[in-house]
Amino acid sequence: MSLATAIPTPTDSPEARRYNRIRRWLGIADFAVGLLLLLLLLATGWSGTLRDLALNGAFKNYTLAVFLYVVMLLVIGKLLGLGLDYYGFRLEHRFHLSNQRLRSWIWDEIKGFLLGAVLATIVAEMLYFVIRQSPQHWWLIAWAAFLGLFVLMAQIAPVVLFPIFYKFEPLNNEDLKARLVRLSEKAGTRVRGVYQWRLSEKSKKANAALTGLGQTRRIILADTLLENYSPEEIEAVLAHELGHHVHRHILKSIAVQAGITLVGFWAANWVLHYAMERWHMFETLSDFANLPLLALVSTVLSFLVLPALNAYSRFNERQADRYAFQSITSVKPFISSMNKLAEQNLAERSPSKWVEWFFHSHPAISKRVEAAEAWAKQRA
Repeated sequence: MSLATAIPTPTDSPEARRYNRIRRWLGIADFAVGLLLLLLLLATGWSGTLRDLALNGAFKNYTLAVFLYVVMLLVIGKLLGLGLDYYGFRLEHRFHLSNQRLRSWIWDEIKGFLLGAVLATIVAEMLYFVIRQSPQHWWLIAWAAFLGLFVLMAQIAPVVLFPIFYKFEPLNNEDLKARLVRLSEKAGTRVRGVYQWRLSEKSKKANAALTGLGQTRRIILADTLLENYSPEEIEAVLAHELGHHVHRHILKSIAVQAGITLVGFWAANWVLHYAMERWHMFETLSDFANLPLLALVSTVLSFLVLPALNAYSRFNERQADRYAFQSITSVKPFISSMNKLAEQNLAERSPSKWVEWFFHSHPAISKRVEAAEAWAKQRA
C-alpha cells in the first residue's frame, strides 16, 4: 500500500473556506481602519490638537506629554477597532473554535491594551528622546535601539509576556519529555524545559512552539495537542520547529528585519523632513504630533514588503519541514499531524495562489503533505 493510499489528503470543507475568507476580510478591515485613522489625524490636524491637549494636561512637561499623547492615540484606536475585535471573538465561537467566555475575553483585551500602552510608551519615549538629543542621526541611533529592543522582547517573551495571557506548567509526561529533549539535543538545541500550554481554557485549536532565546529557550505544547496527538505526531511537529534552529532561521530573520527596519527609519527621516520643509506640517522633528506620520510610513512599508516576507517565511518553513523528514523514522506522523491540525484549526489546506502569496507565511498544507510524500518515495 502506498503512502498516499494509506493517508489520503482530505479536501477543504465549505466551512473551512468560509471561516478563512471571513478572517481575511476581518484583517483587511482592521488594517483599513488603522490606516484611515492615521490619515485623518494628519489631514485634519487632529494630531496637533491631541498634542496640545497632552501638553496642557502635562503642564508642558514634554516626557509626560508624550505619554499622554500615546495613551490618547491608543484609546481612540481601540475604540474604533473594538467592534471588529468583538466580531473576531464571536467568529471563533460561531465556528466552534473557542472555549473563551466573554468575561475572560474582556479581561484579555484589557491586559492587551495595558501591555500595548506600556510598550508603545517605552518606544515613543525612547524615539523622541533620541530625536531631541541627535536630530541629524536620530534614525540610525533609533534603528540600533529598536533592534536591541526586538531581540530583548524575543528573549523575555516566554517568561514575561506569554504568562500574562496563558498558563504554563512543566510537562508531567516524563517519557514524552525525554523523547523531545533527545530530539532537541540531536538538533544541537539546548532547551530549558518542556511546558504544557493551557490553551484549552480559551481555544479548541492546537499548537506547539520552540520559543525564546538562550536561557529562555523552551518547548511549549498546547494541552489540546497533547490530548489528541500521538507521541510520534508530537515529535514530528517539534522536529519541524527544531528545523528552524538548525537552519538558524531566527538569526536570519532578525537580520532581514534589521535591514527592513533600517530602510524604514531612513524613509521616516526623509518623510519627516519633507513634511516639515514642503508642507510645513511640523515645526521640529521632536514635535510628537508627527507620530502618526511615522506610523503611516511603517504601515505602508510593512504592506509593501509583506508578500516578499511571506515568501521568505515559506522558504524557511519548507527547509524546516525537510529537516523534520530527516529527523523522524517515518513521515506518516508528520502527514497525519498536518491533516489533524488543519481539521482542528479549521485551516485551508489548498488556498488560492494569490491568497497564499499575499496572506500565508506557511506553505499550503496540501503542498507540505505532497513534499512529505515525495520525500518518502525517494527514501523507499
